[in-house]
Amino acid sequence: MQNRSEHAPTLAFVVPCYNEEAVIEELLKRLQAVSEDLLKSGAIRQPATLVLVDDGSIDRTWKLIHAASKSGLVRGVRLSRNHGHQAALLAGLMAAKEEVLISLDADLQDDPSAIPKMLQAYALGADIVFGVRASRKSDTVFKRRSARLYYKLLENMGVDVVPDHADYRLMSRKSVETLREYGEVNLFLRGIIKNLGYQVEIVEYDRVERFAGDSKYPLTKMLRLAIEGVTSFSTRPLRYVTWIGLIVALISFLLGCYSIVIWWQGGTVPGWTSIVVPTFMLGSFQLIALGIVGEYLGKIYLETKRRPQFIIDEIAEPETPN
Repeated sequence: MQNRSEHAPTLAFVVPCYNEEAVIEELLKRLQAVSEDLLKSGAIRQPATLVLVDDGSIDRTWKLIHAASKSGLVRGVRLSRNHGHQAALLAGLMAAKEEVLISLDADLQDDPSAIPKMLQAYALGADIVFGVRASRKSDTVFKRRSARLYYKLLENMGVDVVPDHADYRLMSRKSVETLREYGEVNLFLRGIIKNLGYQVEIVEYDRVERFAGDSKYPLTKMLRLAIEGVTSFSTRPLRYVTWIGLIVALISFLLGCYSIVIWWQGGTVPGWTSIVVPTFMLGSFQLIALGIVGEYLGKIYLETKRRPQFIIDEIAEPETPN
Protein backbone atom coordinates (compact mmCIF):
# COMPACT_ATOMS: atom_id res chain seq x y z
CA MET A 1 0.00 0.00 0.00
CA GLN A 2 1.30 3.41 -0.98
CA ASN A 3 2.19 5.75 1.89
CA ARG A 4 1.26 9.41 1.40
CA SER A 5 1.94 10.59 4.96
CA GLU A 6 4.76 12.93 3.88
CA HIS A 7 2.54 14.92 1.51
CA ALA A 8 -0.51 16.76 2.90
CA PRO A 9 -3.16 16.94 0.13
CA THR A 10 -5.57 19.62 -0.94
CA LEU A 11 -9.17 18.84 0.03
CA ALA A 12 -12.66 19.64 -1.23
CA PHE A 13 -16.03 18.82 0.30
CA VAL A 14 -18.64 17.94 -2.34
CA VAL A 15 -22.23 18.51 -1.21
CA PRO A 16 -25.36 18.06 -3.38
CA CYS A 17 -28.11 20.48 -2.28
CA TYR A 18 -31.82 20.46 -3.06
CA ASN A 19 -34.02 23.00 -1.25
CA GLU A 20 -31.55 23.27 1.63
CA GLU A 21 -31.81 26.99 2.44
CA ALA A 22 -32.45 26.15 6.10
CA VAL A 23 -29.11 24.37 6.51
CA ILE A 24 -26.68 26.15 4.13
CA GLU A 25 -25.33 28.62 6.70
CA GLU A 26 -24.84 25.94 9.38
CA LEU A 27 -23.31 23.59 6.80
CA LEU A 28 -20.74 26.22 5.80
CA LYS A 29 -19.99 27.00 9.42
CA ARG A 30 -19.34 23.39 10.39
CA LEU A 31 -17.33 22.42 7.33
CA GLN A 32 -15.15 25.51 7.59
CA ALA A 33 -14.52 24.65 11.25
CA VAL A 34 -13.49 21.14 10.21
CA SER A 35 -11.23 22.63 7.54
CA GLU A 36 -9.50 24.87 10.09
CA ASP A 37 -8.89 21.92 12.44
CA LEU A 38 -7.46 19.80 9.61
CA LEU A 39 -5.21 22.65 8.52
CA LYS A 40 -3.88 23.15 12.06
CA SER A 41 -3.16 19.43 12.45
CA GLY A 42 -1.29 19.32 9.12
CA ALA A 43 -3.74 16.85 7.54
CA ILE A 44 -4.26 19.24 4.60
CA ARG A 45 -1.93 21.92 3.25
CA GLN A 46 -4.47 24.67 2.53
CA PRO A 47 -8.07 25.48 3.54
CA ALA A 48 -10.59 23.05 2.09
CA THR A 49 -12.83 24.12 -0.77
CA LEU A 50 -16.57 23.60 -0.43
CA VAL A 51 -18.17 22.50 -3.71
CA LEU A 52 -21.93 22.99 -3.31
CA VAL A 53 -24.16 21.69 -6.12
CA ASP A 54 -27.64 23.19 -6.41
CA ASP A 55 -29.79 20.44 -7.93
CA GLY A 56 -32.56 22.65 -9.31
CA SER A 57 -33.75 24.03 -5.96
CA ILE A 58 -36.86 26.20 -5.93
CA ASP A 59 -36.01 28.06 -2.72
CA ARG A 60 -33.10 30.41 -1.87
CA THR A 61 -30.45 27.68 -1.92
CA TRP A 62 -28.60 29.02 -4.99
CA LYS A 63 -28.68 32.61 -3.76
CA LEU A 64 -27.03 31.53 -0.50
CA ILE A 65 -24.44 29.43 -2.35
CA HIS A 66 -23.68 32.24 -4.79
CA ALA A 67 -23.24 34.72 -1.93
CA ALA A 68 -20.98 32.29 -0.06
CA SER A 69 -18.74 31.88 -3.11
CA LYS A 70 -17.48 35.44 -2.60
CA SER A 71 -15.66 34.24 0.53
CA GLY A 72 -13.07 32.48 -1.63
CA LEU A 73 -13.68 29.03 -0.12
CA VAL A 74 -16.94 28.03 -1.82
CA ARG A 75 -17.38 26.89 -5.43
CA GLY A 76 -21.04 26.80 -6.45
CA VAL A 77 -22.41 24.65 -9.25
CA ARG A 78 -25.98 25.23 -10.39
CA LEU A 79 -27.68 22.56 -12.49
CA SER A 80 -30.24 23.59 -15.10
CA ARG A 81 -32.97 21.54 -13.41
CA ASN A 82 -33.45 18.81 -10.84
CA HIS A 83 -31.35 15.94 -12.22
CA GLY A 84 -31.45 13.83 -9.06
CA HIS A 85 -29.09 13.29 -6.14
CA GLN A 86 -26.70 10.93 -7.93
CA ALA A 87 -26.29 13.21 -10.95
CA ALA A 88 -25.77 16.24 -8.69
CA LEU A 89 -23.13 14.37 -6.71
CA LEU A 90 -21.35 13.36 -9.91
CA ALA A 91 -21.45 16.96 -11.15
CA GLY A 92 -19.75 18.11 -7.93
CA LEU A 93 -17.07 15.43 -8.16
CA MET A 94 -16.33 16.40 -11.75
CA ALA A 95 -16.20 20.13 -10.88
CA ALA A 96 -13.80 19.76 -7.96
CA LYS A 97 -10.10 20.21 -8.70
CA GLU A 98 -8.46 19.15 -5.43
CA GLU A 99 -6.40 16.03 -4.75
CA VAL A 100 -8.86 14.53 -2.25
CA LEU A 101 -12.66 14.82 -2.37
CA ILE A 102 -15.06 14.00 0.44
CA SER A 103 -18.74 13.80 -0.48
CA LEU A 104 -21.47 14.16 2.12
CA ASP A 105 -25.13 15.14 2.38
CA ALA A 106 -26.25 18.67 3.15
CA ASP A 107 -28.53 17.63 6.02
CA LEU A 108 -25.57 17.44 8.50
CA GLN A 109 -26.33 13.84 9.45
CA ASP A 110 -22.85 12.69 8.40
CA ASP A 111 -20.59 13.07 11.45
CA PRO A 112 -17.57 15.28 10.56
CA SER A 113 -15.49 13.54 13.25
CA ALA A 114 -14.97 10.69 10.75
CA ILE A 115 -13.16 12.99 8.29
CA PRO A 116 -9.72 12.91 10.03
CA LYS A 117 -9.93 9.09 10.08
CA MET A 118 -10.70 9.10 6.36
CA LEU A 119 -7.68 11.29 5.67
CA GLN A 120 -5.51 8.98 7.79
CA ALA A 121 -6.63 6.03 5.67
CA TYR A 122 -5.84 8.05 2.54
CA ALA A 123 -2.38 8.90 3.90
CA LEU A 124 -1.73 5.18 4.31
CA GLY A 125 -2.62 4.51 0.67
CA ALA A 126 -6.39 4.09 0.39
CA ASP A 127 -7.91 5.69 -2.72
CA ILE A 128 -11.52 5.25 -1.57
CA VAL A 129 -12.70 5.43 2.04
CA PHE A 130 -16.33 4.61 2.79
CA GLY A 131 -18.13 6.15 5.73
CA VAL A 132 -20.28 3.36 7.18
CA ARG A 133 -22.89 3.72 9.89
CA ALA A 134 -21.82 1.98 13.10
CA SER A 135 -25.46 1.23 14.02
CA ARG A 136 -29.04 2.06 13.11
CA LYS A 137 -30.34 2.61 16.63
CA SER A 138 -31.68 6.05 15.73
CA ASP A 139 -33.84 4.65 12.91
CA THR A 140 -37.41 3.48 13.20
CA VAL A 141 -38.13 -0.25 13.19
CA PHE A 142 -39.48 0.02 9.65
CA LYS A 143 -36.39 1.88 8.47
CA ARG A 144 -34.03 -0.69 9.99
CA ARG A 145 -35.88 -3.65 8.55
CA SER A 146 -36.31 -2.09 5.12
CA ALA A 147 -32.58 -1.22 5.05
CA ARG A 148 -31.63 -4.81 5.89
CA LEU A 149 -34.01 -6.05 3.21
CA TYR A 150 -32.54 -3.57 0.72
CA TYR A 151 -28.93 -4.69 1.20
CA LYS A 152 -29.98 -8.35 1.30
CA LEU A 153 -31.77 -7.89 -2.01
CA LEU A 154 -28.71 -6.30 -3.61
CA GLU A 155 -26.49 -9.08 -2.27
CA ASN A 156 -28.77 -11.83 -3.60
CA MET A 157 -28.89 -10.12 -6.97
CA GLY A 158 -25.08 -10.03 -7.19
CA VAL A 159 -24.64 -6.27 -6.66
CA ASP A 160 -21.41 -5.46 -4.79
CA VAL A 161 -22.08 -2.55 -2.42
CA VAL A 162 -21.00 -1.62 1.11
CA PRO A 163 -23.90 -2.18 3.57
CA ASP A 164 -25.01 0.86 5.60
CA HIS A 165 -23.04 3.21 3.35
CA ALA A 166 -24.81 6.06 1.58
CA ASP A 167 -22.66 8.69 -0.15
CA TYR A 168 -20.34 9.74 2.68
CA ARG A 169 -16.93 8.84 1.25
CA LEU A 170 -13.43 9.99 0.42
CA MET A 171 -12.07 9.66 -3.10
CA SER A 172 -8.55 10.29 -4.33
CA ARG A 173 -7.87 12.23 -7.52
CA LYS A 174 -6.93 8.97 -9.26
CA SER A 175 -10.28 7.33 -8.44
CA VAL A 176 -12.21 10.46 -9.49
CA GLU A 177 -10.45 10.58 -12.85
CA THR A 178 -11.30 6.91 -13.35
CA LEU A 179 -14.93 7.64 -12.48
CA ARG A 180 -14.89 10.37 -15.14
CA GLU A 181 -14.52 7.64 -17.79
CA TYR A 182 -17.92 6.16 -16.88
CA GLY A 183 -20.48 7.67 -19.23
CA GLU A 184 -23.59 5.71 -18.30
CA VAL A 185 -26.81 7.65 -17.83
CA ASN A 186 -28.32 5.27 -15.27
CA LEU A 187 -26.23 6.32 -12.28
CA PHE A 188 -25.77 4.17 -9.20
CA LEU A 189 -22.57 5.61 -7.74
CA ARG A 190 -22.58 3.35 -4.68
CA GLY A 191 -22.07 0.39 -7.00
CA ILE A 192 -19.82 2.09 -9.58
CA ILE A 193 -17.35 3.49 -7.03
CA LYS A 194 -17.18 0.21 -5.11
CA ASN A 195 -16.22 -1.56 -8.36
CA LEU A 196 -13.46 0.83 -9.47
CA GLY A 197 -10.97 -1.66 -8.09
CA TYR A 198 -8.67 0.59 -6.04
CA GLN A 199 -7.57 0.23 -2.42
CA VAL A 200 -10.65 0.59 -0.20
CA GLU A 201 -10.96 1.26 3.53
CA ILE A 202 -13.98 1.67 5.83
CA VAL A 203 -14.47 4.22 8.61
CA GLU A 204 -17.45 3.84 10.95
CA TYR A 205 -19.41 6.79 12.30
CA ASP A 206 -22.66 7.55 14.12
CA ARG A 207 -25.37 9.24 12.09
CA VAL A 208 -27.20 12.08 13.83
CA GLU A 209 -30.58 13.76 13.31
CA ARG A 210 -31.14 16.21 10.46
CA PHE A 211 -30.32 19.80 11.37
CA ALA A 212 -33.42 21.08 9.53
CA GLY A 213 -35.76 20.29 6.66
CA ASP A 214 -37.20 17.00 5.44
CA SER A 215 -35.59 13.89 4.04
CA LYS A 216 -35.02 14.03 0.28
CA TYR A 217 -35.15 10.21 0.11
CA PRO A 218 -38.69 9.03 0.93
CA LEU A 219 -39.70 5.39 0.52
CA THR A 220 -40.59 5.78 -3.17
CA LYS A 221 -37.14 7.16 -4.02
CA MET A 222 -35.44 4.44 -1.97
CA LEU A 223 -37.36 1.78 -3.91
CA ARG A 224 -36.39 3.46 -7.18
CA LEU A 225 -32.75 3.54 -6.08
CA ALA A 226 -32.90 -0.16 -5.20
CA ILE A 227 -34.28 -1.01 -8.65
CA GLU A 228 -31.62 1.21 -10.22
CA GLY A 229 -28.89 -0.64 -8.33
CA VAL A 230 -30.12 -4.09 -9.29
CA THR A 231 -30.75 -3.37 -12.98
CA SER A 232 -27.51 -1.40 -13.39
CA PHE A 233 -25.22 -4.12 -12.04
CA SER A 234 -26.96 -7.47 -12.37
CA THR A 235 -28.75 -9.58 -14.96
CA ARG A 236 -29.92 -12.11 -12.41
CA PRO A 237 -33.57 -11.00 -12.60
CA LEU A 238 -33.57 -12.07 -16.25
CA ARG A 239 -32.12 -15.45 -15.28
CA TYR A 240 -34.70 -15.79 -12.52
CA VAL A 241 -37.44 -15.16 -15.08
CA THR A 242 -36.12 -18.08 -17.12
CA TRP A 243 -36.10 -20.39 -14.11
CA ILE A 244 -39.55 -19.27 -13.01
CA GLY A 245 -40.78 -19.93 -16.55
CA LEU A 246 -39.46 -23.49 -16.37
CA ILE A 247 -41.05 -24.01 -12.95
CA VAL A 248 -44.40 -22.64 -14.14
CA ALA A 249 -44.22 -24.90 -17.18
CA LEU A 250 -43.61 -27.91 -14.91
CA ILE A 251 -46.48 -26.96 -12.61
CA SER A 252 -48.77 -26.45 -15.60
CA PHE A 253 -47.82 -29.90 -16.88
CA LEU A 254 -48.56 -31.48 -13.50
CA LEU A 255 -51.89 -29.63 -13.30
CA GLY A 256 -52.68 -30.91 -16.74
CA CYS A 257 -52.02 -34.48 -15.61
CA TYR A 258 -54.11 -33.89 -12.48
CA SER A 259 -56.98 -32.49 -14.55
CA ILE A 260 -56.98 -35.54 -16.79
CA VAL A 261 -57.18 -37.83 -13.74
CA ILE A 262 -60.02 -35.82 -12.20
CA TRP A 263 -61.85 -35.69 -15.52
CA TRP A 264 -61.46 -39.47 -15.90
CA GLN A 265 -63.02 -39.92 -12.48
CA GLY A 266 -65.82 -37.53 -13.36
CA GLY A 267 -65.20 -35.21 -10.38
CA THR A 268 -64.95 -31.82 -12.12
CA VAL A 269 -66.69 -29.60 -14.63
CA PRO A 270 -65.25 -30.49 -18.04
CA GLY A 271 -62.62 -27.97 -19.22
CA TRP A 272 -62.66 -25.69 -16.14
CA THR A 273 -59.34 -26.68 -14.55
CA SER A 274 -57.43 -27.02 -17.79
CA ILE A 275 -58.44 -23.51 -18.90
CA VAL A 276 -58.66 -21.35 -15.78
CA VAL A 277 -55.62 -22.45 -13.77
CA PRO A 278 -52.99 -22.31 -16.56
CA THR A 279 -54.46 -19.04 -17.85
CA PHE A 280 -54.07 -17.30 -14.49
CA MET A 281 -50.61 -18.72 -13.85
CA LEU A 282 -49.18 -18.02 -17.28
CA GLY A 283 -50.85 -14.60 -17.54
CA SER A 284 -49.44 -13.35 -14.25
CA PHE A 285 -45.99 -14.70 -15.02
CA GLN A 286 -45.96 -13.11 -18.47
CA LEU A 287 -46.82 -9.71 -16.99
CA ILE A 288 -44.01 -9.99 -14.44
CA ALA A 289 -41.55 -11.15 -17.12
CA LEU A 290 -42.55 -8.31 -19.45
CA GLY A 291 -42.06 -5.80 -16.62
CA ILE A 292 -38.54 -7.03 -15.87
CA VAL A 293 -37.53 -7.19 -19.52
CA GLY A 294 -39.08 -3.74 -20.04
CA GLU A 295 -36.98 -2.30 -17.22
CA TYR A 296 -33.78 -3.47 -18.89
CA LEU A 297 -35.00 -2.40 -22.32
CA GLY A 298 -35.76 1.07 -20.95
CA LYS A 299 -32.21 1.35 -19.65
CA ILE A 300 -30.81 0.37 -23.04
CA TYR A 301 -33.06 3.00 -24.64
CA LEU A 302 -31.74 5.72 -22.34
CA GLU A 303 -28.10 4.69 -22.76
CA THR A 304 -28.27 4.66 -26.56
CA LYS A 305 -29.47 8.29 -26.60
CA ARG A 306 -26.16 9.36 -25.01
CA ARG A 307 -27.79 12.34 -23.35
CA PRO A 308 -25.68 14.25 -20.78
CA GLN A 309 -25.85 13.01 -17.20
CA PHE A 310 -26.37 16.58 -16.02
CA ILE A 311 -26.41 20.11 -17.43
CA ILE A 312 -24.62 22.92 -15.59
CA ASP A 313 -26.40 26.26 -15.79
CA GLU A 314 -23.95 28.38 -13.81
CA ILE A 315 -20.75 28.11 -11.79
CA ALA A 316 -19.90 30.52 -8.98
CA GLU A 317 -16.12 30.43 -8.60
CA PRO A 318 -14.38 31.74 -5.47
CA GLU A 319 -13.22 35.30 -5.91
CA THR A 320 -9.47 35.70 -6.00
CA PRO A 321 -7.73 38.90 -4.80
CA ASN A 322 -6.25 41.18 -7.47
